[in-house]
Amino acid sequence: MEKIKSGFVSIVGRPNVGKSTLLNTFLNRKVSIVTNKAQTTRNNITGILNSKSEYQIVFVDTPGIHDHKHELGKFMNKSAMYSTKSADVILFLAPANEFIGENDNFILRALKEREVPVILVVTKKDLVDEKTLQNKISEWKEIDFKFTEIITISSTDSLNIDVLKNKIVDFLPETGIEYFPSDMFTDQPERFIVRETIREEILIQTEEEIPHSVAILIERFHEKSWIIKIMATIIVERDSQKGIIIGKGGSKIKAIGTAARIKLRSLFGKEFHLELFVKVEKKWRSSPSLIKKLGYDKDTY
Repeated sequence: MEKIKSGFVSIVGRPNVGKSTLLNTFLNRKVSIVTNKAQTTRNNITGILNSKSEYQIVFVDTPGIHDHKHELGKFMNKSAMYSTKSADVILFLAPANEFIGENDNFILRALKEREVPVILVVTKKDLVDEKTLQNKISEWKEIDFKFTEIITISSTDSLNIDVLKNKIVDFLPETGIEYFPSDMFTDQPERFIVRETIREEILIQTEEEIPHSVAILIERFHEKSWIIKIMATIIVERDSQKGIIIGKGGSKIKAIGTAARIKLRSLFGKEFHLELFVKVEKKWRSSPSLIKKLGYDKDTY
C-alpha cells in the first residue's frame, strides 16, 4: 500500500494576482476573502485539501508582496516570504494580462534560495487571447529564474486547476502523515474568520472611498448552540473614514453588518447577532503594538 502524499504549498506573488481566488477554487469553498483591491489578504491563511488515503495538500495563501511604507506592510511581506521557508512546493502567481514588474523580480530573487519545486502559475488566462498568452510565457522564460513547471490557469473558469493540482501532488513527498484531521479545511480560528468577513464587506461596499487603513477588533465573541453573538470595532485612521463607514443616518454600517451576517450565517450554519462600532486610531498601521493587537503580529515571523 502506498504511503499518503502530504506537504505544504506556499502561494506567493505580488498583490492582486489571484492567490486567494486560487485557494478558494482548490477547496471549492471560501476560506480567504477576495476583493478587486490589492493587498486584501494580510495574514498567511491555511487551506487544507484532502483526498482520502491519497494526499493532503496544505495550501498557505499569503499577502501580496509589495513595496511597503509602514509596519503593517512590513509584517505582510515577512509573513509571505516566511511561508516559503517550510514549503514543499511553491506556486509563484503572475497574471497573463499584466507586465512583469520589480515586485515579481524581488520575490524571485528570494526564491532562488529555496531548494524546492517552484511552479510559475500564469493566472487569468481567460482575459487574453492565445497569442498574448504565449508571448507572456516567452517573457517569463527569459527571466533569470529556472521554474520547475509553467502552468496557465483561470480560477474563474476552473481552467487547468486539476492539471495544477495533479502536478503539485506529483511533487509532494510520500510522508504517510496527515498534518490535519481529514475533515478540516482550514486551521483559522472562528474569530479570524469573523474579522476577515467583516473587513471584506467593508472593502466591497466602500469601494475606493476606504483604502486599506481599516482593521477589525473583535471585542466580544459569545457562542451558543444555535447563535453566535459578536461585538466588533472597525478601526480607521481618519475621522472622514469613520463618517464614510457609518454613512448617512447609519445606513452604510447597517448595510455592512447585514451583508456580513448573511455570509457568516452561511459559513457557520448558525444565526448571528453582530454589533459594529467605528473608532479612529491615527496611524495605527505604523504602530507595532497596535498592529499586534489587531492580529498582525510581526514577532510571529
